[in-house]
Amino acid sequence: MAALHSLLMLLLGVFCTQAEVPVQPDFDLEKFSGTWHIMAAVSNCPIFQSMRDTMTTSAAIVKPLPNGDMHLMVGYPMAGECKKVGMLLKKTDQPGHFTNEENGRKDIRVMATDYETHGFLYYFKEVPGEPSSTTLQLLTRVPEATPEMMEKFKEHYHHLGLTDDLMVALPESDVCAKMLSR
Repeated sequence: MAALHSLLMLLLGVFCTQAEVPVQPDFDLEKFSGTWHIMAAVSNCPIFQSMRDTMTTSAAIVKPLPNGDMHLMVGYPMAGECKKVGMLLKKTDQPGHFTNEENGRKDIRVMATDYETHGFLYYFKEVPGEPSSTTLQLLTRVPEATPEMMEKFKEHYHHLGLTDDLMVALPESDVCAKMLSR
């Protein structure tokens, strides 16, 4: 009975944490658009954890769509090439909060940004038959992250219940930045 109670409390905590994820106040998609570098990430996703030692910085291009949705193109360096993945993110009633239903349910939020130097992009993913996962990425406009950015990033992922052992600061690669900027 105590084990069942503990499991129930853990599941309640997961759902409450996911619901309490903040979004950048007065989010402006136009100001957030453009090229970003993914400099660090933290995730409890098993696939992320299995690849963390081989990952390098990725690049992302955010494009606002006329209806308020967002197109996100991410380039992941793999074996010296850039694998591009595009996603259409549907707006919700809350600016800065998007969803995507392809290959499972994804909840995407811009937790915080100053639009000019950095942003924190949150992903919650549920796929039938797999454990749900939470990921937070540190995005920067230039391919470097300051100690202050990393400290803010740490505060944000701790707020989500993610731990330091799940985080990776990515070694720099310009493979995808060059490819996506063409």
